[in-house]
Amino acid sequence: MGTTVMTPDTGWRRWKPAISTLRPAIASEPKSEPGGEEPVRAKASFEGIVGQSAALRQALQLVEMVAPTDSTVLLMGETGTGKELIARAIHDHSRRKQRALVKLNCAAIPTGLLESELFGHERGAFTGAIVQKIGRVELADQGTLFLDEIGDIPLELQPKLLRVLQEREFERLGSTRTQKIDVRLVAATHRNLERMIADNQFRSDLYYRLSVFPIELPPLRERTGDIPLLVHHFVHEFGQRMNRRIETIPEETIDALKQYAWPGNIRELQNLMERAVLLSSGPVLEVPLPYLVARTTSRQNGEKIQTLAEAERGHIIAALRGADWVISGPNGAATRLGINRSTLQFRMRKLGIVRPDMMWVEA
Repeated sequence: MGTTVMTPDTGWRRWKPAISTLRPAIASEPKSEPGGEEPVRAKASFEGIVGQSAALRQALQLVEMVAPTDSTVLLMGETGTGKELIARAIHDHSRRKQRALVKLNCAAIPTGLLESELFGHERGAFTGAIVQKIGRVELADQGTLFLDEIGDIPLELQPKLLRVLQEREFERLGSTRTQKIDVRLVAATHRNLERMIADNQFRSDLYYRLSVFPIELPPLRERTGDIPLLVHHFVHEFGQRMNRRIETIPEETIDALKQYAWPGNIRELQNLMERAVLLSSGPVLEVPLPYLVARTTSRQNGEKIQTLAEAERGHIIAALRGADWVISGPNGAATRLGINRSTLQFRMRKLGIVRPDMMWVEA
């Protein structure tokens, strides 16, 4: 048996309201625990955030409380739990929503360039600074600045960020002119900042300024009830993007997905659903469940875990070898994988798969 989804004639309208917002009233009204408190209810709708679990609703209730204020927010949680979406929700429900939300991943910028990226620089401030640059802090004036992976900011830059929070002022690199700034900061990290303080890797005064209002985002393994909604959401999204008509998701597939631990959280689930839609040759979603089993076994045995791309690459290469590197035709690798030739060639290019003699064979 399977669940029918995705198209107007097969019941997609029944799913769309549930995955477009997080209002608990969309589903059946939550009931109180026996002899306990009323369940937490999120009143606002949050675009792009999918789920109805109690753990998520508790986090969203905190978002509702803090969003209308100018308080600094620290989002904590594992990688892939949706911290950027929550930052967007805070901005969109604030009085600054008509201004810019400026984002910066501190881990993605080389240490030597991070100061200039944050605070800007004047022409001639350093070798190669041939023009003036406006930094992210200045760009976010009157708006919201989202600093992802705040734990990766080097110690020598932390006092400058603290000054922005305390004094509402900064100087561009190479300038002596102090500029006043009005910016609301939302920071995020997957690191344990208190442990970093104990290891002298993070300033305690900056931490206390950042953690005025902390919000902990739950990992996907603690909100397994949201997995069916997330699966339908991503399958619909990728189905539209790839012009695929997925009508049925087997119940055993949903059960297997709910049993998996999801170390990469929602981002891992999203990537797996993209791959599943690509591999589905008919109206039934074909999820590579052996991938989940292999990942679980590897984690239990302490083995190195393959990434999704590595697993897909190995699967495609095995099919190509079994087909003597013939791509199309009744016995070709595309047929074995249940996809068309152009899709297979696209995946091969994306994953860097080339026949040993650098030639593709067409039947």
